[in-house]
Amino acid sequence: MNEHVYTTRVYYADTDAGGVVYHATYLAMAERARTEALHDAGLPHEELRRVHDCIFMVRRANLEYLRPARLDDILTITTTRLGETGATITLRQAFAGADRSLSAVVDVVLACVRASTGRPARIPPRWRYILS
Repeated sequence: MNEHVYTTRVYYADTDAGGVVYHATYLAMAERARTEALHDAGLPHEELRRVHDCIFMVRRANLEYLRPARLDDILTITTTRLGETGATITLRQAFAGADRSLSAVVDVVLACVRASTGRPARIPPRWRYILS
């Protein structure tokens, strides 16, 4: 999974009173794009939890706003793997409009943790192989 592309429309519920995408909405859209990237790679979250007792949790997110996205815009979210350690994976998620100009960029570190204890866990081998 070196790069994944997810497309979504900006809905009324995604915007503030001025019709601009609300800042927290970018994080929700990024989560949807990451979930779709994992599904498309054959790695659904539910399998990670059920088979390995693991989940991914956001450890750190850095969100940079570059220009406003607005109601009815079509956004393309490109998720790129930047690196990983034994228990984390770092991704960049770039939000681009129809004209390909960037609206926002999210750098996110996901930590693999045991669902039952919340303690850090190594990313399972099959997952590590496909993610890298």
